[in-house]
Amino acid sequence: MKPLAREYYEITGRPLGVTAEIAEYEAARILGLKLSPARQPGYDAIRTSPDGDQLLQIKGRCLSTSSKPGQRLGSIDLEKEWDAVLLVLLDQRYAPTAIYEGDRPAIADALLKPGSKARNERGQLSVSKFKSIGREIWPNSQ
Repeated sequence: MKPLAREYYEITGRPLGVTAEIAEYEAARILGLKLSPARQPGYDAIRTSPDGDQLLQIKGRCLSTSSKPGQRLGSIDLEKEWDAVLLVLLDQRYAPTAIYEGDRPAIADALLKPGSKARNERGQLSVSKFKSIGREIWPNSQ
């Protein structure tokens, strides 16, 4: 899919619309997650841990050096069941460059903070805001 998406972008200057699927695949591959069935409401993958299963939403953004600041993630629905959100950052060739994780309480606080229609009504956070409330989990930033 990645070569096709790159070729389509080179020809048309428009994304093919597969960033989310590529992000889900890369998160599962890198982090050893089990992907949920397609169109599962609320979460995209399950992480098994000694403390039990964690339900994860996965968001992806393809960023290049010419990307505009303020890019937003897709909608995060606080009404659905999930424990954390993963943000998979991809380069212009759709290769993963970083994965950030934000837990539900921090994301809920950010989305419910007054003042932004995108946050409050559409459940969207900017990439920079997500990075500031989350933590980088890949590559290992320690």
